[in-house]
Amino acid sequence: GSDHSARPIDVAVIEDLPRVREGLRFLIDQSPGYRCAATYRSMEEAIAGIGYTPPSIVLTDIGLPGMSGIEGIRQLKMRFPDLRMVALTVYEDDDRIFDALCAGASGYLLKRTTPARLVECLGEVMNGGAPMSPEVAERVIRIFKDIRPPAKEDYGLTPHEVRILALLAEGHSYKTAAAQLGSSINTIAFHMKSIYLKLQVHSKSEAVAKALRQRIVR
Repeated sequence: GSDHSARPIDVAVIEDLPRVREGLRFLIDQSPGYRCAATYRSMEEAIAGIGYTPPSIVLTDIGLPGMSGIEGIRQLKMRFPDLRMVALTVYEDDDRIFDALCAGASGYLLKRTTPARLVECLGEVMNGGAPMSPEVAERVIRIFKDIRPPAKEDYGLTPHEVRILALLAEGHSYKTAAAQLGSSINTIAFHMKSIYLKLQVHSKSEAVAKALRQRIVR
């Protein structure tokens, strides 16, 4: 059975449409192991409301009144580097997907994602994954292929670090990447700190995005 002593994972929702907002709140609260910690109607409200104790995951719309979801993701990520932010949106155009991932989104889901899949994605995010709707994942791969690389720079990454990045770019979590390389999650996390410093990024998704953009990994 489920362990009731385990604290539920806090999820905050940023969504201006009341029906969608309440639907998400209900879905999260009904899902074992999760709790909707707060809902916000705008990024401004969320930034003020989150204060000093961020939830584990923020599900955010992109097209919000006032500050855009993408700018909000960037600001929240700067304040809380460990915050996992997932875009949940009707937009599937290249620019917005690209900007959201570069701003630090850990995932990009379309609003037509089924409730069951949405809850599954929360689990993936908690495990260090970057869930995306299939249509989005396809576009992401194409976007990164289409972007012309600048002169190849390796940022002083070791071959091992490049190998880790390549695994993460293929969708591996720290756990499965560690298994592939025959090392531990702690070792991967240690290497990631070095990768973040060298690439001057603050999250796994940013590191992967930059590695793909700069053609460090293919």
